[in-house]
Amino acid sequence: MQKTLKEIAEFINGEVVGNENIVITGIAGIKEAQEGDITFLANPRYLPLLEKTYASAVITSRDITTTAKSIIRTENPSLAFVKVVSLFKPDEFIHPKGIHPTAILGKNVSLGKNVALGPYAVIEDNVSIGNGTIISAGCFIGHHTKVGENVLIYPHVTIRERISIGNRVIIHSGTVIGSDGFGFVNVEGIHHKIPQVGTVVVEDDVEIGANVTIDRARFDKTVIGKGTKIDNLVQIAHNVVIGENSIIVAQVGISGSTVVGKNVTLAGQAGLVGHITVGDGATVAAQSGVNKSVPPGVTVFGYPAKPQHIAKRINACVQNLPRLYKVVEELKRKIEELEKKTCKQNS
Repeated sequence: MQKTLKEIAEFINGEVVGNENIVITGIAGIKEAQEGDITFLANPRYLPLLEKTYASAVITSRDITTTAKSIIRTENPSLAFVKVVSLFKPDEFIHPKGIHPTAILGKNVSLGKNVALGPYAVIEDNVSIGNGTIISAGCFIGHHTKVGENVLIYPHVTIRERISIGNRVIIHSGTVIGSDGFGFVNVEGIHHKIPQVGTVVVEDDVEIGANVTIDRARFDKTVIGKGTKIDNLVQIAHNVVIGENSIIVAQVGISGSTVVGKNVTLAGQAGLVGHITVGDGATVAAQSGVNKSVPPGVTVFGYPAKPQHIAKRINACVQNLPRLYKVVEELKRKIEELEKKTCKQNS
């Protein structure tokens, strides 16, 4: 496929600065791009690359006014580039269509219009699946589960019984929703399982990465709020509530009954203890261990996690420990010499 810069600008509602007749034949990152490619620049730290890239054109923010490179100025370069990617590289994954003959359907299953079930998908009794939903090969949907409209479920996803999945949800391979919460009571040294009889509610427009586990609640519900995006290999325990439009990055672990607010970011490998609250708009930095509640809008990091300005000071002190150790050793040596000299003078 090839498009002129003018055609691309019209497609993303952008403004061309430079030669609008340049022909674009591909897309690439700003460092990897070659002649004929279009790329994008969203982060100001990469501004020096604007003049160095080999790309034929660059999608930029409206803050960029003059450059030797032909550009398309947009309100949101990242979002605009996503649209261009879809133009040049349409989704190549071939989704199942219709009901495969090997799919297994239980009793009283309700299928909306244009539902697709891939090979060996298992749909148990009393399941409801909305219009336009695609369930790929080898998936399992437990009894009395409700799946909304235009949901895309990739191969080998397990959704247990009595779960609710909203509209336009995407679930990637290997994810398990509704597994038992980790609940045991110790009696005389023996761990007795506590029944987990609650559910999981995944609201509209959520995306869940590969190999994520979301445990069902002990009694009530585990909730993933509307528009939240969850990366791969995340563990969400029973009775956790995650607010709308939050970002949960890879290998995050959230313990039971923790409440995560709206527009929260939990960076990679962050760990949260149970029964705490992370306020709206807060950020937990990568590999942080959160052992108490985080106020709204605050960034924390470290182990245990502390507000950013405190954690930076502590980290600076830790970095100075080798030098401080040498200083203390030198002071210790000088004190010993002074003590010896004083003893000689007094004897």
